Amino acid sequence: MFKHHTRLIAAAGAVATAGVIATTGAMAAAAAPHPARAATSGAESFQIMTTSATGTPSVITSGVFTAAGADQENQTANTAKFVFANGTVSLKHSSGKGTQSVNPKTCLATLNFHGTYTLTGGTGAYSGVTGSGTYKLSILAIAARSGGKCDLNKPPVAWHQVVNATGIATLP
Repeated sequence: MFKHHTRLIAAAGAVATAGVIATTGAMAAAAAPHPARAATSGAESFQIMTTSATGTPSVITSGVFTAAGADQENQTANTAKFVFANGTVSLKHSSGKGTQSVNPKTCLATLNFHGTYTLTGGTGAYSGVTGSGTYKLSILAIAARSGGKCDLNKPPVAWHQVVNATGIATLP
């Protein structure tokens, strides 16, 4: 149970972090820079959400830049790539710290993590994007049951994940 719980938390942290970074990168990348214009920099807010433990999270950014896209997470390397219509944004994120619990009677799992991220580059309209910030990840899930007990080695029967991130992004 602990082994799967750790995997669930790691997956949640990775997805959440990726979402945060993706959103920030998306905001910075959404406005294609004008060749004669100075770099655009400012505060960014973003949300990442999914209702599937195995699905691709959606990212919406708002603030200086506005964009929507998808998060491609590499949990092993704590990196992510956010894919938008006009380019991609890459980032590196911390594993996150926080609390997690599983109710052994109801199989309700809750995870609340926080951490940091750094934008490491981009392609297309987001080429040269930089920035950093913090994220908060929240996951509420119901673990599968096997033999009358919570089975964290199986995909959860319900999943709700939200990442809220804020930071600064600069697009040359």
